[in-house]
Amino acid sequence: MQVTPQSAHADDVESSAASYAVPAEARSERLLHRLITDHAKALLAYAERLLSDRHAAEDIVQETLIRAWEHTDRLYGNAGSVRGWLLTVTRNLVIDQARSASVRHELVSADHHEVIQPDHSDTVLAAVQVKALLRQLSHEHREALVHTYICGKTIQEAAEILGVPEGTVKSRQYYALRHLRTRVVPTRR
Repeated sequence: MQVTPQSAHADDVESSAASYAVPAEARSERLLHRLITDHAKALLAYAERLLSDRHAAEDIVQETLIRAWEHTDRLYGNAGSVRGWLLTVTRNLVIDQARSASVRHELVSADHHEVIQPDHSDTVLAAVQVKALLRQLSHEHREALVHTYICGKTIQEAAEILGVPEGTVKSRQYYALRHLRTRVVPTRR
């Protein structure tokens, strides 16, 4: 007699008369072998599609088959199909794994690469120092530098904004920069 997945139910149910003649160890080995041959490929494909990770999917399938082997009463005792029960267990195990990983702040994906954030402390320190130096300048000299160097305006545009001749803007720039050069301590790199 050839065993098909449909006839597996009758062969493996604990209450069948034939099962009493076969030792329990042999029945469980036969059941496990049948589960692996009939369902392992489908379970692996399903788990791998859910997880996008072959090794994690193999672990999930192994756990699914162990649970099926331990709970044959549930596996064959319900009105649904065996594969449906196995797929449900697989899905629940994947969900459990994702939940437990998120609780531990781990990533489930294998594509994770740690992003190194650049250190902005030098930029922040330089900005603080520039602001302090600009406060030391007179209002007119500071305006000339802010418009030409920080805002990127031309001498002509800065002169129009400030309402002074172009030569005055150039003069204010010169004296402001000269004052700043005396205050800045050069650093070696």
